[in-house]
Amino acid sequence: MSLPAAFHDIAKRVNNWGRWGADDEIGTLNLITDEVVREAVATVRTGRRVPLALPLRQDGVQTGMMPGRVNPLHTMVQINQEIFGPGTVACSDDAVTMGLQAATHWDALTHVSHSGLLYNGRPAGTITPHGGAEFSGIDKARYVLSRGVLLDVARARGVDRLDGAHAVTPEDLEAAEELAGTRVRSGDIVLVRTGQIQVYLAGDKEAYAYPSPGLSVRTPEWFHARDVAAVANDTLTFEIFPPEIEDLWLPVHALDLVEMGMLQGQNWNLEKLSTACGELGRYAFLLSAMPEPFVGGTGTPVAPVAVL
Repeated sequence: MSLPAAFHDIAKRVNNWGRWGADDEIGTLNLITDEVVREAVATVRTGRRVPLALPLRQDGVQTGMMPGRVNPLHTMVQINQEIFGPGTVACSDDAVTMGLQAATHWDALTHVSHSGLLYNGRPAGTITPHGGAEFSGIDKARYVLSRGVLLDVARARGVDRLDGAHAVTPEDLEAAEELAGTRVRSGDIVLVRTGQIQVYLAGDKEAYAYPSPGLSVRTPEWFHARDVAAVANDTLTFEIFPPEIEDLWLPVHALDLVEMGMLQGQNWNLEKLSTACGELGRYAFLLSAMPEPFVGGTGTPVAPVAVL
């Protein structure tokens, strides 16, 4: 089943192919300039740090819905082993097998394709079994540090958590922006809080996954108009799930990653950040969210920290 004309119409309006040159591999991260970073650092007033990552654990958020995306399997490969002989310093080492998008993560621009193409018009076939992503792998996204803005949609709507059938619209984003008291601007990393992660934190990962609020197919145009560098939220699928348009699966992924070239992140725990921003009356902060540089990776775990 081909993508509908309405999808392609939006795609044309948000398309960034060639904007930073035919060889570009990082998309909207180009918007995080030195000046943007200096302004981001200037948002720090108290030094209060808020971690935003879920723990990496074997009973994590993955339910098996995505084939092969396994929760971390942690194995000890040596325990207190005196590898240089009796009486020497003993070492303990461990190894992990996991899906790179298993918990709190960034999707690389190569995480999805549509119509046989990736960001900047490259063929989807440039992703191979052994090499991974030849272009725009997550290792290319080396500097993800900018001004973060929390758009607390749930709080702006006067609820603790959005209903599972709620598609976050541009109007929701603007209401949250008004609550934040700051305008989202070029180079910002936007964090959209729905409150959905509360369901997972309460122990019900099936209900966390489905049904879930998330971003509407209308939101990519809003992010494009504001020149946002990256977007993350507190849900498993990022966009509303099941989809708002019947049988149109992951259209927001395709618009953000493929057409716009914009990193997106899922499973970010924004609860403590919501509390901190509410207490301080400030929703803009320095955000460090550096990807682990897996060469050819189509995603990566990340341990973001907001500094207020």
